[in-house]
Amino acid sequence: MKILFIHQNFPGQYLNLVRHLRNQGGHEILGLGEADNIRKRGVLRGISTLGYPSPLPAGQGVHHYLRGMDAAVRRGQAVARTLFALRAKGYVPDVVSLHPGWGEGLFVRDVYPRVPILVLCEFFFTAAGADVGFDPEFTATLDDLLALRVRNAVQLITLHAGSAFVSPTAWQRSRYPVLLRREIRQIHDGVDTDYMCPDPRATLVLVRQATPGESRVAENILPGPLPDGSLVLTPGGRTITFAARNLEPYRGIHAFLRALPEVQRRHPDCQVVLAGGDGVSYSRRPPKGRTYKEIYLEELSGRLDLSRIHFLGRVSYDSLRTIFRISAVHVYLTYPFVLSWSALEAMACGCLLLASRTAPVQEVVVHNGNGLLVDFFRQDELADSLDRVLRSPGDFTPLRAAARKTVISRYGLAACLEAQAGLVLGLAAAGGDNSG
Repeated sequence: MKILFIHQNFPGQYLNLVRHLRNQGGHEILGLGEADNIRKRGVLRGISTLGYPSPLPAGQGVHHYLRGMDAAVRRGQAVARTLFALRAKGYVPDVVSLHPGWGEGLFVRDVYPRVPILVLCEFFFTAAGADVGFDPEFTATLDDLLALRVRNAVQLITLHAGSAFVSPTAWQRSRYPVLLRREIRQIHDGVDTDYMCPDPRATLVLVRQATPGESRVAENILPGPLPDGSLVLTPGGRTITFAARNLEPYRGIHAFLRALPEVQRRHPDCQVVLAGGDGVSYSRRPPKGRTYKEIYLEELSGRLDLSRIHFLGRVSYDSLRTIFRISAVHVYLTYPFVLSWSALEAMACGCLLLASRTAPVQEVVVHNGNGLLVDFFRQDELADSLDRVLRSPGDFTPLRAAARKTVISRYGLAACLEAQAGLVLGLAAAGGDNSG
């Protein structure tokens, strides 16, 4: 089968699936992504990868509702031109799998009118019931709400051209209009629970930096002499962990940091480890030249013991696993938005997950069953829960075991990949499609 995957940050969510299909053999797989992103990330062994030219940003003078649409059309045009060139050389895939969020899929149907298209339905924006308007610190204006409808236009055009649709979770699927929802299959990306698993011998070595609160992971040094000023953390310690792609309000960095003064007052010997960049993935951008981390540390100046707080920045996947393995309790807070892979990966590592009582989390976590839930906005409740765990960690051993069992049974990689591959290959085998 000839299978074309399109994702501006290829492989993105398709990483495990393309590896699985490659290992099956008998498939010709092509990944298409933005050229600049591919240069930064590199390519996957055994997977042909092609970059389309990075599109220009939205033009000046475009109505602000339409800036995203303008940028998406430019991106879609860059993809279409690349695909037309491929078609002229005789390349016609048996199936296309794509992410609709950035405009790449806008014109794929015009290039390949008879090829089935599988669309990944990750998130549909709405003015109520999800991320927008959830946090009173970041109120949405009427202008923001009206712009959301236009923001969804890119997806809607792409969905209209789709042949089949898939969402990772029931909550993500539920965000789509009811007419579309009925057609969306629910199949998760999957978690490699053989890799993400507990290890009582895990060791995290941190090296403190000159800036208070900043540390870095020292990798590949054991056995051997430890760097000066290093800190060694192992399972069974009093270590609170937090991880997100970026430390931003959508992932609750402000709620977490505001709970820490009381936690440190009650447990002055605990260590706090935070992994994540200083950029913005989803939240409103902070004032120019500032980061959310800087803003909230200034707010809490003098109330935090930074000698026991460790901001690590972005870490490797191996280091992230080690962070989960040595954690006494892993805090995961999120707006009603896409559930992070890290939450399930932490559970797979036998972490005690202390998470926000928000819809995407509640699909997975049962309070006092396989984790703990708290109100996103109640820092006192978060501090009290952390206090309970640090005082009596043994009381929560059954929850850690149940967390891993949940991920194995519901999100195990092998079963998810079998379902995903079955969907892709089934579409390819069905052949000609003239949707859209």
